[in-house]
Amino acid sequence: MTEQLIEIRNVHKAYGAVKAVDGVDLAVGSGELFGLIGHNGAGKTTLFKMMLGLLPASSGDIHIGGQAVRGEAFRQVRRSIGYLPESLALYDNLTGLETLHFFARLKGVDRATCPALLDRVGLAGAAGQRVRNYSKGMRQRLGFAQALLGTPRLLFLDEPTNGLDPQGILEFYRILAELRQGGVTVVLTSHILAEIQQRVDRLALMRNGRIQALGTVQALRHGQDLPLTLRVSFRPGDENLLLAALAALNIAPSEMADGSARFACPRQQKMAVLAALTAAGPAVRDIDVHEPSLEDIFLGYAEEEA
Repeated sequence: MTEQLIEIRNVHKAYGAVKAVDGVDLAVGSGELFGLIGHNGAGKTTLFKMMLGLLPASSGDIHIGGQAVRGEAFRQVRRSIGYLPESLALYDNLTGLETLHFFARLKGVDRATCPALLDRVGLAGAAGQRVRNYSKGMRQRLGFAQALLGTPRLLFLDEPTNGLDPQGILEFYRILAELRQGGVTVVLTSHILAEIQQRVDRLALMRNGRIQALGTVQALRHGQDLPLTLRVSFRPGDENLLLAALAALNIAPSEMADGSARFACPRQQKMAVLAALTAAGPAVRDIDVHEPSLEDIFLGYAEEEA
């Protein structure tokens, strides 16, 4: 079995009558890339800060690496944790390299490792520039570099791709893939659901301080029983043949024009629909099958809660 690096049991965090985190149970395995999603105010950042020991839980237990976050032994565990907050405070008058030297000193890390880290995140050419002249994406890269100081075993990344361009996002996930090959565990949040749906091993959907759904993206799709979307290209003049094949399965296109048809297909009818379309022979030129996106899943659970 995979070692459980993070174990959370019945954790609550209340601010007066407001329950920011309300009875969360969660386990994250060693080497896992785990996603935490939810609307603003769902409790994601509060849960992050409790796992880091920055906020005390009102009740419940959090263990990381076998050590209670509230215990003295967690000080040593924390040295192996990297954290990128959603909004990282930086000193604008320092250069990129000086900034990393500052964080290295705080973490007790050899400053000689800083230039290589800046190079790794694509900031080698800007190491001598003042942070005030950095773009938002460059600041985010610098924040990622500080999270990687000291070869962490566990990374908490809160909206880590904020401000990054598409190339920067690809580079970010390439680095994460390299880290995971070395056994690093990653827990991240993101509002860009399309970005993470093919990259996380599992995810938890938080709502109103609780975990509303937990599992792989595919498991959450099945949990919502959302329909597939099919787009079929057909030979001009064969519209009636296609419509007849679909009508036999009580399916009607939602969109039909220019030699293509688009329709929703209940998951349990997928193979029957594909068989009917295949039987249509040369009348059907191409079939594209689209699974529900993570955004569709998220909205489905939101509607269910409402």
